[in-house]
Amino acid sequence: MNKRIILTATLLTVAAVTYGQYAGDAFRYSDQPINGTARFQGLGGNHAALGGDASNAFGNPAGLGFFNRSELSISPSLRLQNVDARFLGQNSTANRSQVSIGQASLIFAGGSRTGENSRLRRSTFAITYSQQANFANEFVLRGTNNRSSLLDNYVANVNSYNVPSTTLDGDFTPSSGNQSASAGSIEAAAYQLFLLNPTGNGNTYFRFDQGVPVNQQVSYSASGAQSQWGLSYAGNLDDKIYLGATLAFSRTRFDYNQNYTETFNGGRYYRGFGEVSDYTVKGNGVNLSVGAIYKIDQNIQLGVTVATPTFTSLSETFNQRLSVDPVGPFPSTDAQGNPITLTPVDNPINVDPNDFDFRITSPLRASGGLTYLFGRSGFLTGTVEYVGYQGMRVNTSYSQNAADNQAFREDNKNEIRQTYKNVINVRVGGEFRAGLFRARAGLAYLPSAYRENLDGLTAADRQRLLYTAGIGVRNERFFADVAGVFTSFKSAYTPYTLNNPQDYGSALLTNRNTNLTLSFGVFF
Repeated sequence: MNKRIILTATLLTVAAVTYGQYAGDAFRYSDQPINGTARFQGLGGNHAALGGDASNAFGNPAGLGFFNRSELSISPSLRLQNVDARFLGQNSTANRSQVSIGQASLIFAGGSRTGENSRLRRSTFAITYSQQANFANEFVLRGTNNRSSLLDNYVANVNSYNVPSTTLDGDFTPSSGNQSASAGSIEAAAYQLFLLNPTGNGNTYFRFDQGVPVNQQVSYSASGAQSQWGLSYAGNLDDKIYLGATLAFSRTRFDYNQNYTETFNGGRYYRGFGEVSDYTVKGNGVNLSVGAIYKIDQNIQLGVTVATPTFTSLSETFNQRLSVDPVGPFPSTDAQGNPITLTPVDNPINVDPNDFDFRITSPLRASGGLTYLFGRSGFLTGTVEYVGYQGMRVNTSYSQNAADNQAFREDNKNEIRQTYKNVINVRVGGEFRAGLFRARAGLAYLPSAYRENLDGLTAADRQRLLYTAGIGVRNERFFADVAGVFTSFKSAYTPYTLNNPQDYGSALLTNRNTNLTLSFGVFF
């Protein structure tokens, strides 16, 4: 994601970014591959027809009605990530590890009720925490581009809006005393550093060293997570029907740093330049989950659950800095058109922060599942989950012009419909029991939510298979479980775009993630 502002003569304060980029944000904050306790992760993820686990709070809250003892638990997690990148014919590898708290819960199970006129056998109240998604990511791209530079993207931006050079000059504040030089847009900074240069009419631009091979490198590092605190209530009716609901309050934070550099091979004017981007977004949301589990008999359980969209308000800040390594003075002309040479007075130049407030509505989710119990020996369980990605929405009230806010909403709505589709996720798992010992295995199939090929990847490339396994022990006083989730999938990253896709490169990323979770708790 490359967020950028361009100032034009007629739109001095309006962001000319592609609104559709926020459709990608909506998808990022809506993608939840696997979460919960080690027990449920070892079974392939949250299951609709399985109860008695703290993960039920954000899966099927009716499952909390199976608790007959109160419980306190916590689940630390270790995430290991490996990313192989292929960019412009060159390969690179990055590795990263991260420790976090994946889940914590305090569950209060009510006493048994046996009154003749009461169908409610037991009720449960729970306070739970869960990390729904982890945004940590890191990769490095390296390659030689013989067809274009990021500077061509700058040139295309200002030329497409016919930005006068006087506007770019007016959008720049030179350094003064302890105050560093700043610009209102990356293009205005590029203009002051002679990375953008006007033609005779002052409304169209070109760059020097056109056609020179360019070594391009991108170092990208992201962090953050989406977590939820939940208040849950569940009831057990006749040991046959279990009903529950969770009111959840989410917290989202996502940060990334991108260091983009170019080195010109044999450039007459540039040895190279660098663009550093820093982005932070954070916000809060709310959603409601309701569910039911029905025991047909002692062996078969059916479950259904529905989770409303999460309604999240977000605030973002985007900062950039641009610097150039010139070979020597740049040719230019004075006010009378006489040839002169100039060098940048300020280098580097900071771009003024871009702050923006917006709202995201995540997809509706609905799940159904079946569990077959083999007495005390274990069980098999399966779940199908509908995720309505086409129902994602992005809104804002940031502009004082209602028409601009409406255009933002409609552009993102159209982008979502054109880019994403609704999907059916499938999860299966099983548990074997022998005394205190438990062994688990599972599989989750998450098809691609993209409607068509994008950045050179097909839908088959983007689908994910999560292989899971785990073991555990439990007695009347405590339990301990450990689980591993293993997945490999492909994604893509494009540093910049141009009108001709042949002129720029997209990186193919092969992601290998291993998530190890330990859950332990006590009953009281």
